Amino acid sequence: MRTCFIIMIMSMQILSEYLEYLDVERGLSQNTLEAYRRDLSNFLEFCACDLDKIQRSQVNSYILKLREQKYSATSVARKIASIRGFFKWLCANEICTADPTLTLEQPKLPQKLPKVMTIEEIETILKQHLTPEQKVIVELLYGCGLRVSELTNLELSNIDINGKYLQCTGKGSKERIVPLGKKAIKAIKDYLPQRDYIINKFRLNTKKLLLTETGRAVTRQDIYNFISEQGKKIHKHISPHTLRHSFATHLLENGADLRIVQELLGHSDVATTQLYTHISKKRLKEVYFAINSS
Repeated sequence: MRTCFIIMIMSMQILSEYLEYLDVERGLSQNTLEAYRRDLSNFLEFCACDLDKIQRSQVNSYILKLREQKYSATSVARKIASIRGFFKWLCANEICTADPTLTLEQPKLPQKLPKVMTIEEIETILKQHLTPEQKVIVELLYGCGLRVSELTNLELSNIDINGKYLQCTGKGSKERIVPLGKKAIKAIKDYLPQRDYIINKFRLNTKKLLLTETGRAVTRQDIYNFISEQGKKIHKHISPHTLRHSFATHLLENGADLRIVQELLGHSDVATTQLYTHISKKRLKEVYFAINSS
């Protein structure tokens, strides 16, 4: 029992080093790091032996256990990817002499097309009685295609109204420049006096762009809740990412170059962006058959 405890302590220390590597060298977000920590901690607890003694049979047994526990195919695939990445690092750093996941195949997942909104649905939301802060949220998620984490981390200094662009930091700490359209600029200009009022009222010293009326920085959950409420008004379940998907789809439908959309979204691989071309084709078919069946 004592030996197993010592083994787990040592394994967790090595896991902490790996997570530090992912944080510093790969620049992964805190949410992603936490997911890796959970996945790998559970796997190490299941194996309960020295890292160098973990066999392929144990990896297979763990995957089988996940499937028996009714984890979704997406969750199982993510956990397998976590384990594979961990052992690759262990071998590269000579902590393990062999990689039990070397021939382990990543399960192929059915490609799900992201849900998108119509331009009319976006306009319906913008016609609601939104506060200046809420209008900025919609305009930057849809008009700039920002991720929710990029939006909550946005600082006032990241925005150049005169230059008509903003600078944000995406996945892997990659910075990118995103143009600001007229509506987004107007929304920001309308919101800034409210922000100044909040800053002065609560005597705040913050660089964050988005602040609540109580002087607190807007969180991911605040935005999720707000967007979810707006979805009810158009009778559709939506999230902040739905607006980002809609941004990309509408650009492609209106003739934007795939590579340009890739840059605007901050995708490192154009294959990720190509998914939106499938959405456009699907929507085109829907419109065609709707017209010809009426």
